[in-house]
Amino acid sequence: MVIQKKTPQRMCVGCQEMKNKKELLRIVRTPDDDVILDPTGKKSGRGAYLCCNEQCLAKAFKEKRLERALKRVINPEIYEQLRSGIIT
Repeated sequence: MVIQKKTPQRMCVGCQEMKNKKELLRIVRTPDDDVILDPTGKKSGRGAYLCCNEQCLAKAFKEKRLERALKRVINPEIYEQLRSGIIT
């Protein structure tokens, strides 16, 4: 009998759908209070997950879901950095 590992599930803050952790991008508020994109998923700090599309980022920005998830006010410049990180 083969035991299968469960794949970790996370909720996208934009579309509010549960997806596999590997399919989502992690955004981190570091202990230094910077908000950055975490491609490895292992940086220390409070994290939030987003789908890899611009619609989820726009919805998270419009409804301030990312701010609530990270418990920090996020400047529009940081959203532009995240948008450029998602597109590339």
